[in-house]
Amino acid sequence: MQARQTTVQRLVRWMAIITIILGVLLPVIPQIIWSFAFRWLFPSLLPSEWSLSSWEYVFSASSRVVEGFSNSMQIAIFVCILSILVGLPAARAIALNNFRGKAVVEWILMVPIIVPGIVSTLGIHQLFIRLGLTNTFIGVSLVHLIPCIPYMVLVMSSVFANYGTELEDTAKTLGAGPVQVFLNVTLPGILPGLMVATMFTFLISWGQYITTVLIGGGTIITLPIVLFPFISGVNYSNAAAISLVFVAPAILVLILISRQLGQDSAVMGGFGRL
Repeated sequence: MQARQTTVQRLVRWMAIITIILGVLLPVIPQIIWSFAFRWLFPSLLPSEWSLSSWEYVFSASSRVVEGFSNSMQIAIFVCILSILVGLPAARAIALNNFRGKAVVEWILMVPIIVPGIVSTLGIHQLFIRLGLTNTFIGVSLVHLIPCIPYMVLVMSSVFANYGTELEDTAKTLGAGPVQVFLNVTLPGILPGLMVATMFTFLISWGQYITTVLIGGGTIITLPIVLFPFISGVNYSNAAAISLVFVAPAILVLILISRQLGQDSAVMGGFGRL
């Protein structure tokens, strides 16, 4: 029985990896070629001339790619921390308790996923102006929480729905305090699921464009803002190089997610136990 479970787990892991390769990595191959191409005319399969000029531009100060990458990374990490602080207690409360209005709360959590980001951002833009949060790092991070919190809560609710509190109760009877119980009992039990939820949160924050433009006002430069003008431009080589910088962390996170989902854990309602 154990051997059969191990075989199924390996099969699930390899299926996830193959799916990522086919769905993510293959479309990136033309971008890699374009980033080194100086002249590539149809119908040639490969460029007739090669160059490193696009990558030289990417790492130059005028491109602002390094600045955008740094800002995007800082904001995404900060948003992940905020999402954990807000979403983890909320997910536990929703999963482990039955209370009046629970269905309404769960429905409200889905609203940021259903409603386009530009609608919700426009709704709070005036409020952020009055609070002095526009054109600030904090303001952009807070607006990124709108689409990120639902995913954190949904994933962690699934984890907590398969989580037993018996070990916590035992630790408390043995004299462990709340912090000790969380660090030594709760956190190890939910860590795989928390990692997946955090990775999803990172990806969502990393790819935000409209919310960053509206709240950042062009003052906070992130990588999507640097990339967007090149999408409709004629310099495909520069656009390809910048897009590769943009998707690299996302691909890494997706690979980490696939590995985590293939492990024996309570992630996504016991998916890892197949």
